[in-house]
Amino acid sequence: MTSPAEKYAQTRASRQYPHLAEFRGLYDFGLDGFQVEACKVVEDGHGVLVAAPTGSGKTLVGEFAVHLALQTGRKCFYTTPIKALSNQKFSDLVERYGADNVGLLTGDNTINGEAPIVVMTTEVLRNMLYAGSRTLDTLGYVVMDEVHYLADRTRGAVWEEVIIHLPESVSVVALSATVSNAEEFGDWLTAVRGDTVTIVEERRPIPLYQHVMVGRRMYPLFEPSSDDSGVEVNKALERLAREDWQLGRMMKGHKAKGGRRPRSPNRTPSRVDVVERLDAEGLLPAITFVFSRAGCAAAVQQCMDARLTLTTPEEQDQIRAFVDTACSHLPEEDLHVLGFHDFREGLVRGIAAHHAGMLPTFKECVEDLFSNGLVKVIFATETLALGINMPARSVVIEKLSKWNGETHANITPGEYTQLTGRAGRRGIDVEGHGVVLWQQGLDPKQVAGLASTRTYPLNSSFHPSYNMAVNLVGQVGRVVARELLEQSFAQFQADRAVVGLARNIRKADDTLEGYRENVVCELGDFMEYASLRRELTDIEASGSKARRQAEREDVISSLVRLKPGDVIHVPVGKFAGLAVVLDPGRVTDSEGPRPMVLTANRHARRLAMIDFPTPVEPLTTMRIPKSFNARNPQARRDLASALRERAHGVSWQQEKRQRHQTTREDPRIAAIRDKLRHHPCHQCPDREKHARWAERYLKLERETQNQRGRIEQRTNTVARQFDRVCEVLDVLGYLDGDEVTSDGKKLKRLYSDLDLLVSECLRRQVWQDLDAAELAAAVSGLTFTSRLADEPVAPRLPTQQVREVAATMAGLCTDLQRLEREHRVRFLRQPDFGFAQAVWQWCQDASLDDVLGEMDLAAGDFVRAMKQLIDVVAQIADAAGPGPVRDTAREALDLLRHGVVSYTSISA
Repeated sequence: MTSPAEKYAQTRASRQYPHLAEFRGLYDFGLDGFQVEACKVVEDGHGVLVAAPTGSGKTLVGEFAVHLALQTGRKCFYTTPIKALSNQKFSDLVERYGADNVGLLTGDNTINGEAPIVVMTTEVLRNMLYAGSRTLDTLGYVVMDEVHYLADRTRGAVWEEVIIHLPESVSVVALSATVSNAEEFGDWLTAVRGDTVTIVEERRPIPLYQHVMVGRRMYPLFEPSSDDSGVEVNKALERLAREDWQLGRMMKGHKAKGGRRPRSPNRTPSRVDVVERLDAEGLLPAITFVFSRAGCAAAVQQCMDARLTLTTPEEQDQIRAFVDTACSHLPEEDLHVLGFHDFREGLVRGIAAHHAGMLPTFKECVEDLFSNGLVKVIFATETLALGINMPARSVVIEKLSKWNGETHANITPGEYTQLTGRAGRRGIDVEGHGVVLWQQGLDPKQVAGLASTRTYPLNSSFHPSYNMAVNLVGQVGRVVARELLEQSFAQFQADRAVVGLARNIRKADDTLEGYRENVVCELGDFMEYASLRRELTDIEASGSKARRQAEREDVISSLVRLKPGDVIHVPVGKFAGLAVVLDPGRVTDSEGPRPMVLTANRHARRLAMIDFPTPVEPLTTMRIPKSFNARNPQARRDLASALRERAHGVSWQQEKRQRHQTTREDPRIAAIRDKLRHHPCHQCPDREKHARWAERYLKLERETQNQRGRIEQRTNTVARQFDRVCEVLDVLGYLDGDEVTSDGKKLKRLYSDLDLLVSECLRRQVWQDLDAAELAAAVSGLTFTSRLADEPVAPRLPTQQVREVAATMAGLCTDLQRLEREHRVRFLRQPDFGFAQAVWQWCQDASLDDVLGEMDLAAGDFVRAMKQLIDVVAQIADAAGPGPVRDTAREALDLLRHGVVSYTSISA
């Protein structure tokens, strides 16, 4: 029962914050303290940053900004990082406030864009700001959901652009996952937006219990400490880890002696065991993070093969009806290639996969059915952790490492927190559960460290782009644009780092004074003597480095001279032996040439500098058929056979040449050694003692100088980068002082990561003579990136016209990259035409089966790649101006938008 004092406090709060009081009445549960505090800040007219764990209810603060806008006659934009989240939030707000009051702008969907409440992706808002859209009139609030996305390497800059350029009259409500430097980010928001209150909530609304599953048994990760002072790692798990380690040593010993290896107990639970155990413990629904698309599909199949069924007959009927309705738009002839029937059967049993390679419609089904409690287990890649709201009772992590695109790396504490953060459904579960599966070599203390560490810093990824530069210069001129960019979070963090560096330098200066006192020598100036010794060491080291560099340059020169059809002998590595060059590759700044070869053993691979410790010369040459396709096993076999015949009798030993190198000693070395011998300190009995102190002095002095250099480099870094971008645009004629030229005005409409290359292709009329299907195929080179490192460098191109245009685009990009290097910027990458043939076929109305077979693509990847292509083709149509390219681009859009690509939904 509410006490009189509590009633009085509630009445007073209602008078002070009437909109909040009304808003609280919309919910049938009480608001948490941090939610109330944040809403009061918003009603007081301030900006707010709310950093809170996943599932804590921070989006409620954003919904209050929506409510406040409607009550006060202003607009509210609700921005999200991904279309799926925008679509979900649109549906939620329509349900609460009605379709007339809520709009959606995502690129795929435009619904009621002039409504008082508009949900949109952050990129859409950025584009509106640059265009000076009238939709911004009467805008009072902008909610930036998942604002920690500004750390994203490819898209993060958009968040900072929006925050910097929003009018001062707009209140920003920023919602972030728990980050360890929330106060720093809040300080920056205050610096650029005015008074902003930072509210950090570290408490999870649903407590999370951590477990490790060994075999079919689940162990708690933590247990009460022996002295009752807190918790410590479960001793049973530590004992299992020791047993694993000892067994591993025994197995190595037996292997070395050639004896019989002891049998290793398999403590890693199977996926079926995990699901059955969770079901028995009442811990479903669950999300299992597998970190591999193939692993997700395999996990579902394993459960199906084991005849697992987690649903009741009534639930199965509901699922069938829902899936049949949701997928009714899919063409009947595509269902088989999409694997629809197996997908549907898995859902009926309550089991599903979720990853970026799935068809969007299928992902929507999984998300909706899981959110409604009908799907009980999802096997997902980590992309689900960054997506829409899909909490579970339990989260399972199969392994603590994942492929990051370059290597297998351990997941970070931040990633672990984000993954397990989905465990525990507010209003449904009283507790959530995180489960790590036992793997050989698992260290329970490592798991405990991940589970208990809360270090997840938010770091800026901001950089000025070509499109940003022309838009800013066009709006405010270079001087003001420069000042605006100096307000970025990137510069704010750099400046703060300078404070720490300066503090380190002051400490180092004091330490250097102490070192100098220990170097005093009665015979002479020992620091002078020590400097001579250091100079001698540096010269000897630089000579060795120069020799290594010369050897590397010899290798690079030999690789650059290679031509298609050259037969070579690969000196070392996994693919050592005879090979024929398919493509010599391109020189990159870091890696050197990477020739694509076919080995005598039929392997088509792109090699690296590590495979060529010595220069390589062609032994002979051979013809490569024009129709050769490195993906075709028969073609590889035929060419490898021809290679062996061609090289028969040619000894690769002939290629080896004795390379005598006369090592000349640097004349400075003898002179310095002579100075050392005749220096008075050379005879000091404490010479080596003094030398140790002097070496410490010189080492610290050099480190301090480096820190001084870092301070100089960090000052105005973003503005200097902006100046270099503008210099490139000056040379190309997009800018003329503070004026944006007619070509620059076209560039303002192009938001691709290859914006400058798109603009140059338009300006030079590269696409002028292409038909619609050919244009789509050529433009795909600007949006597609091959997932496989060994993708052949000569993809199939559909027509001679496209081949010529592709070559022109690649050459144009090379010229632009050379210009970038001259001005010390690096944004562009070479076009990748690996998707061109599939795009052309799709425009020719080929079946989905044929197109996916051409690329060996997953349906979801295909649709996503097509949507990215459609986005850029639409930009080209917008920027090109009246003429044949605009007409052709619009026709290409019609050809691209059919079948599974044409379907968009509000829950996508």
